[in-house]
Amino acid sequence: MRPLFYILLLCSALLGAQQKTPPPLPLVGMQDFFADDYGNFYIYKPQDFSFTKYDAAGRVLAKQMFALPFRIQSVQNPLSIPAFSENAQELRFYDHHLNLVQTISFRQKFGFIKMAYAEDLQQIWLMDEGSKQLLQYNYRDDKVVSSLPFFAVASPVLDLVVHDGLAYILTQSGLTVLNMKTSYVTAYPLAQPRKLMRENSSILIFEKNAVWQVGAAGLALLYQGAEDAIVDKNSDSYFEIRGNKLYLYPIKS
Repeated sequence: MRPLFYILLLCSALLGAQQKTPPPLPLVGMQDFFADDYGNFYIYKPQDFSFTKYDAAGRVLAKQMFALPFRIQSVQNPLSIPAFSENAQELRFYDHHLNLVQTISFRQKFGFIKMAYAEDLQQIWLMDEGSKQLLQYNYRDDKVVSSLPFFAVASPVLDLVVHDGLAYILTQSGLTVLNMKTSYVTAYPLAQPRKLMRENSSILIFEKNAVWQVGAAGLALLYQGAEDAIVDKNSDSYFEIRGNKLYLYPIKS
């Protein structure tokens, strides 16, 4: 029985290793990469505005072709994926098959929306450049819940997250944190910022080759990749794209 036990143990280990091996994906021309917690990967390519979902073996599960550039907010909830287009002035929600579920247009109601952040399935935060305000918009009831003056941002805005009374605004020059109760502003310069992510109560910053966590004492480095890499993460792994190949690094508990 002992040899059989070791054989089964070895097979189990090999199977686990295979499950942790990232699949070959068409990464050439990729602009954004996402990984959900169900073993699926998502790639956005700006050449044809395509957004494609792949399974853990690299098979195409779904594909969406946009007519205009869209910014994918997050795939943390793959049943409701928000995508914002500054050109179209609208926010769209897609399901796990990348079928369009809902479109929310901002053209008729607001000035010019620079960035949108879907807080949940009811509230959206909007950076309205026309009125210079940060707006909390309940799109279910079609009502502006709250607003506050928005300070001028010289650098182009890349991303926005609002959580627990703080607005995190990522630009090409760094992160600005606005306390919406006191109007106090904290700034963190960054070299190559890409996007933000809210993970439970934590706010993460993704640079081209690094992941930072925003804390009371400043920024804490969570992961550092190679100089030419693009990094992303889900709940249990960091993903690094280097030389058009995908590498996986499990997060140590």
